[in-house]
Amino acid sequence: MAATKSQGKAYTLFMVGLTAAAAGTAYFSSGTGKLVLLIGLVAVAISFWTFLKIKPLEGKVALGSQPAALKLAGAAVVLLGWLVVLGGINATASVGGRMIAALLGLAISIVGIVFILAPAVSKNAIWKA
Repeated sequence: MAATKSQGKAYTLFMVGLTAAAAGTAYFSSGTGKLVLLIGLVAVAISFWTFLKIKPLEGKVALGSQPAALKLAGAAVVLLGWLVVLGGINATASVGGRMIAALLGLAISIVGIVFILAPAVSKNAIWKA
């Protein structure tokens, strides 16, 4: 996951803090849950600070700008697929109708991911430089 030792430490702290924050949220009604939530949020904040401190040391990224319009179009198609799924669930009470709507929405989302988003983000990819 990480390229350097400092990135690995920051990532590990982030994951531990996120897990502790989730556990603290689950047991928020107890005093220990509130303490664990606070400790988790502090750990996440420290990991963010560490990430920001590491960033200038990485050097210039060899990546051109990505086409924002294609990325937005891909995200819109994926969202449209999700809305088809939600609309199908609310539009019909039959299991078959809901299944068809879910599969159609999934197909629309996959088309958005595979055929629009993937080419958009790999247009100026680092391996093409």
